[in-house]
Amino acid sequence: MKTQLELAREGIITPQMKKVAADEGVESGWVREMVARGEIVIPANPGRPDQKVVGIGTGLRTKVNASIGTSSDIKDIELEKRKARIAEEEKADTLMELSTGGDLDLVRREVLAVTSLPVGNVPLYQAFSEATRKYRNPNRLDPEYLFELIERQLADGISFMAIHCGINRFSIERLRRQGYRYGGLVSKGGTFMVSWMEYNDRENPLYEQFDRVCGLMKKYDAVLSLGNGIRAGAIHDSHDRAQMAEMVINCELAELGREMGCQMMVEGPGHVPLDEIAGNIMLEKRMSGNAPYYVLGPLPADSGAGYDHITAAIGAADAARHGADLICYITPAEHLALPNEADVREGIRATRLAARIGDIARDPARRDREKEVAIARRDTRWEEHMELLMFPERARMIRQERTPENSRTCTMCGDFCAMERGISLFRDDIRGDKCGHSVVQP
Repeated sequence: MKTQLELAREGIITPQMKKVAADEGVESGWVREMVARGEIVIPANPGRPDQKVVGIGTGLRTKVNASIGTSSDIKDIELEKRKARIAEEEKADTLMELSTGGDLDLVRREVLAVTSLPVGNVPLYQAFSEATRKYRNPNRLDPEYLFELIERQLADGISFMAIHCGINRFSIERLRRQGYRYGGLVSKGGTFMVSWMEYNDRENPLYEQFDRVCGLMKKYDAVLSLGNGIRAGAIHDSHDRAQMAEMVINCELAELGREMGCQMMVEGPGHVPLDEIAGNIMLEKRMSGNAPYYVLGPLPADSGAGYDHITAAIGAADAARHGADLICYITPAEHLALPNEADVREGIRATRLAARIGDIARDPARRDREKEVAIARRDTRWEEHMELLMFPERARMIRQERTPENSRTCTMCGDFCAMERGISLFRDDIRGDKCGHSVVQP
């Protein structure tokens, strides 16, 4: 079976490319060209033919990922299934199943069964979790088992995988010579792989056998997302030598993977101060040949725990503005606890809004809906206004809880509504503004 990338290079416009074009309002031929160049990826594991088709990359709407999964403390499969359904209900574009506790094969299959979203994962989580249970020592993981596990997960229908190929002896040596990390290593998969390499005095098998990794991904037309296992976990670690060494390697691997016909994404950057986000995205795009960039957060401050969905939304808006392609949501529970249903819902909403803000800053053509919202608000056409919002149910609930005496106003201003008084300043014979919209009520 050929991948979307290989088919695009042969000049073939696949049904998936046509669907992406229709959803994004662009020409299918342009989508094919961008897929052929590796600037757009389409997670398309044929094992899930009914999954939602999503394009990720240059020139498309910024996409939002929601992550769920059990932990060693909370192993409730039904909870994760409910969270998966909420993610789809709240219009996340992709889902990552990141379980580390319980029957991991069962959790994955149950989650895949209740959502139509493209589902991704981190195979190292299950690999090291099972090595820990079996040997009481994750460093005894057999690399051959890791490759067997990757294929098993792909066969179940996983459409994209965060695989830590960019951690190697060179990047670890940069960390060692650097001699400090204010935030330590915060990637579970990355930390386990570094530990495994140090314990066994061996190279990372995912880097050493990168062609084998790509071969497995190609077999299932899944997207290989190059994980950032040495990402910064504190803004003071942002763009240190260790992080940048891994980024350089990942960008090189993205190019090599594309040459093999594998769909590729690059991941980054973690905790990054706001003034460095644009530079980070520029570096990834320049060094990878514009490979789609999957950003985690980014979080531009370390002190917002409890409200890190807001911290991350600020970073995400700026990242989307400068060209990030897929944003992994952050929930209010980040750094504190396993997210519950309410956290998932709130995290997706904050991230979708951030992506929207970034998109309308990057592309003026995406601002038309904002104008429609403003005009409906100006003319106090409340129901039309609600229908145009991103979260109409929430807006209706707030308004209904605080119903005004005058239905044309709200309880913020009541009798002193600026909109009502502003309209009265116009003469009745003025029927439209320079954009062709009414400025008075009929």
